[in-house]
Amino acid sequence: MSTYYTPPKVWTWDKENGGQFASINRPTAGARFDRDLPRGNHRFQLYSLATPNGQKVTILFEELLEAGHDAEYDAWLIRIGDGDQFGSGFVAANPNSKIPALMDHGTDPAQRVFESGSILLYLAEMFGAFLPKDPAARTEALNWLFWQMGSAPFLGGGFGHFYAYAPTKIEYAIDRYAMETKRQLDVLDQHLATNRFMAGDEYSIADMAIWPWYGQLIAGKLYGDAATFLDAASYSNVRRWHDEIAARPAVRRGVMVNKTSGQPSEQLHERHSASDFETMTEDKRAAQAGA
Repeated sequence: MSTYYTPPKVWTWDKENGGQFASINRPTAGARFDRDLPRGNHRFQLYSLATPNGQKVTILFEELLEAGHDAEYDAWLIRIGDGDQFGSGFVAANPNSKIPALMDHGTDPAQRVFESGSILLYLAEMFGAFLPKDPAARTEALNWLFWQMGSAPFLGGGFGHFYAYAPTKIEYAIDRYAMETKRQLDVLDQHLATNRFMAGDEYSIADMAIWPWYGQLIAGKLYGDAATFLDAASYSNVRRWHDEIAARPAVRRGVMVNKTSGQPSEQLHERHSASDFETMTEDKRAAQAGA
């Protein structure tokens, strides 16, 4: 295959192009089939998958519950590889057809909230938690929250795609996005050299937004052997920060919700009550089915 490409005057869609996700990617938006979203008993209904963007929100919900807030929620699994995000109910909750999407049934009419950063801010402001009250610290937390929203596409859609998912390995693309990913890691490492958390001494939604992407990358949990490729061990301050957050009980629970890969004991496909972590993980479900 030639390494040279001359763009046509007008681009047209090639259905076979797109690598691992070619079967679901299209250049058009909107619902592709009719399907209502399920609804549980709680005010908050989350429709998601345990990608880094999905984990941000389930971590916040579990942290809110851990802190004693009335933030019970139902978490429904959206299998993006199967195209669940293109059902009419999901598109009504998020016209961009990306997880996560939240419906707050405590308002009339129910309030949809989409984009992970918007959901984090919505819940933090509602409960008055995990967003500093001091104006300077609050601004710093929001600085880093929006840094993540703008930066992570270079890590995921850029580096992650070309390193792990693209049908061919393109040296220029991998080098371009590896350089940018390492630059971002260096931004974090320098900041965390003098700050315990992203907004200083106070753990906030900024940490919850950044940790599933950059913390998990440092820990070797994203994109195969990417941590070795990127020399992740050299970012010692990011690793220190990752380890402290990873030890939090709410974080350990949050990363399990809507998870469909890894050890069965770490997968909770749906979450409807706190007891589900003890009784409804995939290893427990398999044991119940066998019995």
